Amino acid sequence: MSNLQGKTAVITGSGRGIGRAIAIELGRQGANVAVNYFRNRASAEQTVGDVLEAGGKAIVVKAHVGRKEQVIRLVEEAATAFGGVDIFVANAASGVPRPLLEQDDREWDWTININARSLFHGVKAAAPYMKDRGWGRIIGISSMGARRAMPNYGIVGVSKAAIETLIRYFAVELAPFGITANAISPGVVLTDALQHFPDWQTMIAAARQRTPTGAFISPEEIAGVVAFLCSDTARNIVGQTIIVDGGYEIVP
Repeated sequence: MSNLQGKTAVITGSGRGIGRAIAIELGRQGANVAVNYFRNRASAEQTVGDVLEAGGKAIVVKAHVGRKEQVIRLVEEAATAFGGVDIFVANAASGVPRPLLEQDDREWDWTININARSLFHGVKAAAPYMKDRGWGRIIGISSMGARRAMPNYGIVGVSKAAIETLIRYFAVELAPFGITANAISPGVVLTDALQHFPDWQTMIAAARQRTPTGAFISPEEIAGVVAFLCSDTARNIVGQTIIVDGGYEIVP
């Protein structure tokens, strides 16, 4: 797998969890990383330190990715700092865990804007830089809720399905320019986000029992798949959703 020396990656929501692991792994491969956060600067600064320790370069950029102008500014700050943008990873995610019929318009807009529209606007901002270089990688982080009906996950599931669909269309439109677009759909990843779900401990116990490997997915495993998709080895993987779930979805 070729390294990413000199490439510049923008990773939304990279102050913690899966985003942090992706930032560190791409930094280890030599990339320059724009670490994005919205509320917790200290956590984002820690990610920057981890990227530097891994051998990459990094800056921290505060941006609310649910807002078009801030996503554009995030990409532009990365391009200004490092001379362009080669990789855009739409990792930031949010949502209110509640039954679908109890959700309101504000929760709908919040979830869709952060999870899906950020990918749309981020790619539109980053694609010109990628086209100029004849090389680019776009990756969206989806979830099993894009394909399965999960409790208290309705709007988030819709937003994740939108990510997978956007990826397919971007893949077709951008492949002629040397730019690939793919999504990754993790199984249960043990991050702080799980604790926002009602009865989350019961949920993860049931998931462990159902998963053939009997193990949860680590953020570092997802980061490894991102790094692979960014490599030249994966140049002909186009418009796919890569499922990394220990076999969870193949069990009836």
